[in-house]
Amino acid sequence: MAGFTGLVLAGRRGGADDPLGPVLGDAPHRALLDVCGTPMLVRVVRTLQASPEIARVVVTIDEPEILGQVPELEAALADGSLVAHRSLSSPSRSVLDVLEGIAAGQRVVVTTSDHPLLTPEMLGRFVDGAEASGGDVAVGLVAAQTVRARYPDAVRTYIPLRGGAYSGANLFAFRTERARVAAAFWVRAEQYRKRPWRLVSVFGPGTLARFALRRLDLESALERVSRTIGAEIRPVSLPFPEAAVDVDRPSDHALVSRILAERAGPPGPPQGAGEAAGIAPL
Repeated sequence: MAGFTGLVLAGRRGGADDPLGPVLGDAPHRALLDVCGTPMLVRVVRTLQASPEIARVVVTIDEPEILGQVPELEAALADGSLVAHRSLSSPSRSVLDVLEGIAAGQRVVVTTSDHPLLTPEMLGRFVDGAEASGGDVAVGLVAAQTVRARYPDAVRTYIPLRGGAYSGANLFAFRTERARVAAAFWVRAEQYRKRPWRLVSVFGPGTLARFALRRLDLESALERVSRTIGAEIRPVSLPFPEAAVDVDRPSDHALVSRILAERAGPPGPPQGAGEAAGIAPL
């Protein structure tokens, strides 16, 4: 089968109340926040382009024109390896709009621009798990104990369930035509954020009560969600704590910067230092 379309949700330009305001500096958009010398969005696009599972990359952003301010993204747009999509009023509407605009049968992996720690290895593990699950939609998750063991001070939001809690990994795979039903449901659910009683009418008080009392484990919770939505939602558990770390606040930016610096390792010796010490270059 043809590879997945990689869809990056790049959000909206940060406003005066953006939690990332203190670290945005002169970045023209929160997706272009600099992390260790590279905009977050560029890091994510590079990861998708380096992943054999991804056939093409689409960025959905409120101001597509702003991508042209970054030479690497401008070049990718020019050669067709990157496609810009003007986002709609919410992430769910943007995803649904992209899904409805692509060819039938085309599979899509969705991630976010504030996920600069994403690697091809993480993405490959997620795609393999999504395909093996057989679900219409797959959701990447990381166990809370995995994150806390490596980054005990990281501030994350966890979904509490019987048998453990989970953090999202900002990875979603839409594998089938029925997956569009799930995307449409996501649009409805977003509309209920300020009217939670409407969610009760959708899922039923019994399901929400069991969730609140942690009487649902991961499998049973997703089974109930799948029945309500009309599409099979399957989890993909990931062993990478970094997969759960995105950049929502300045403390996240500091943590991600530290992790990326550790990945890069210590700087090498100055050019010519090896020869001066009598060490032959490799």
